[in-house]
Amino acid sequence: MKKKVLSLILCAAMAVTMLAGCGSTDGQSASSSGGDAMEYRELYSSEVGTLNYLTTSTINEMIIPANVIDTLVETDAKGNLVPSLATSWEQSDDGLTWTFHLREDAKWVDNTGKEVADVVAQDFVDAMKYILTPEYEAANAQNLFGVILNAEEYYMGATGVADEDGKVWDAIDFSEVGVKAVDTYTLQYTLAKEVPYFLSSLVYVLYMPANGALLEKTGANFATSADTMYYNGGYYLQEFTPQEKQVLVKNDKNWDAANVFITKITRTYNAEADTLAPEMVKRGEVDYADIGSEILDDWLSTDETKNLVSKQRPSTDYSYFYCFNFNPTFADEYEPENWKLAVNNENFRQAMKAALNRVNPVAISEPNAPEDYIMNTVTPYSFTVNADGKDFSDLDAFKDIKANDSFNADTAASYKEKAVEELTAEGATFPVKVLMKYNPSTTNWDKECAVVEQQMEEVLGTDFIDIIVEAGPSDSFLSQVRRSGDYAFMKCGWGADYADPETWTDPFYQAEGDLEGYKYAFIRNAIEENTASAATVQEYFDLVEAAKAITADADKNARYDAFATAEAYLIDHALTIPYGISISNYVAVRYNVFDGEYASCGTVPNKRYKFIKVQDNFVSMEEYEKNREAWGN
Repeated sequence: MKKKVLSLILCAAMAVTMLAGCGSTDGQSASSSGGDAMEYRELYSSEVGTLNYLTTSTINEMIIPANVIDTLVETDAKGNLVPSLATSWEQSDDGLTWTFHLREDAKWVDNTGKEVADVVAQDFVDAMKYILTPEYEAANAQNLFGVILNAEEYYMGATGVADEDGKVWDAIDFSEVGVKAVDTYTLQYTLAKEVPYFLSSLVYVLYMPANGALLEKTGANFATSADTMYYNGGYYLQEFTPQEKQVLVKNDKNWDAANVFITKITRTYNAEADTLAPEMVKRGEVDYADIGSEILDDWLSTDETKNLVSKQRPSTDYSYFYCFNFNPTFADEYEPENWKLAVNNENFRQAMKAALNRVNPVAISEPNAPEDYIMNTVTPYSFTVNADGKDFSDLDAFKDIKANDSFNADTAASYKEKAVEELTAEGATFPVKVLMKYNPSTTNWDKECAVVEQQMEEVLGTDFIDIIVEAGPSDSFLSQVRRSGDYAFMKCGWGADYADPETWTDPFYQAEGDLEGYKYAFIRNAIEENTASAATVQEYFDLVEAAKAITADADKNARYDAFATAEAYLIDHALTIPYGISISNYVAVRYNVFDGEYASCGTVPNKRYKFIKVQDNFVSMEEYEKNREAWGN
């Protein structure tokens, strides 16, 4: 075996991939409550659909798991990968086998904090078996396909039904899947192929453990309530009352409890959180609030509040882009069949792309420097670098894309003219109804949609498109809108699962026979239905598959170049419209946002309260800038 020594050298190497900054987390402020107790209070407006971290792929549903479940590795405040439940690991010479040595002091507790079991290697095996059991409908199961040896074979064989090609997979025993407990505290993964990003993927929910005895007992009822889960992280979920309250309490039996400073987190549900939280900040009733654009100027100019406003930590782990839905399921009044004709016409998509001025909607949340948050690529700038240290977004395939703003009214008019001629010949009618939905619990999204509607209709004319802005449900928005195809054109987002450009293909790429994929835009429907865009979509899929096939460490540059070519093709043919990265929203917060874990992928680290201390005061912009400088990014 080729030993991977845990050292400062390894951490430094990981920092390159994880985009770590420089600086220190020293100087954290003291608790406002004094003594050993340190409480944190906030409102939330969108309830989770599930607590089951083994089945979810939704960001909002990862907040609780991030804080109550530890992973094999984690990140520090600067993005370095460091040991967590695993104290050391090694990789075989062929790159296919990873062996992790677990710490022997990690414990499971229940929702009262009572110790119930040791955390052992078998817990990771049992969790993966749960994910790969079709009846549990894990949204992330396919992330394991082609990564973990025989994961797809086991899953498909367990379905007992034919796939889209009519093939019935042979059932295999789970012992053939590439995960096993070598002994009580030794875990081994065997990969289907060499996976360059495997270590960084371990911070994601997909590789979280679960107590095997509890899984066997609860089955489909696992994590349906606070008392149907066990916890090994910095906190345990003491109380969960849907649309009322979430209470997390410090887990004193956590192996790293010394670095968990907040002793109690109370999240209170209120559908009007965006409106109420700022007022509750003024009264000292909560420790966090988003400061929306409608009150920002007033807060910054008023003595009472100007020093209460700061910003969130900048992030490169999330990207936003506009999706065209190729499988509309919305009501007949919005003319789904007419939309299907339009969306499969490239000139129509190109007209929409050229008509979208992204500065205007971004300025709703960031009026001072909106251009700083706009991207011409799907993969965020500064997400990762190739073997030569060159940023992925600066590779040759993106040269023209990155240099030129896609917004151009004259170009939009030209594409419109071509689209009208072609679509009229196909029997389409105008204006094309464009259903655009938003989540009312997301700050400023309604205002963004209003701006996009006004601006794009002004450029293209209401004789060509009729953008219909409509509020979706605040709860279970993704499942009821995006995943069900109940929209035509909508801003979507994706968070990186691992430190490799392949992660940014996940919202778009769908393997043959997989009509659901990640349920972003359903572009494979163009192939299945042999529409005008079939060849274009197939070429994109071919490019992605070619890039995925390049796995050797020595071929990292070739791999990155291939993924850049695929993404550039996706953008050039307007199969999506890049939008931007997460805006560092203005907030009122009583902790240093740079103290917590940080990662450019995996979502989980950025949601944790570990290392964070609640302060006596709300952070001012001056303090924020000093904290950012100390963080070093």
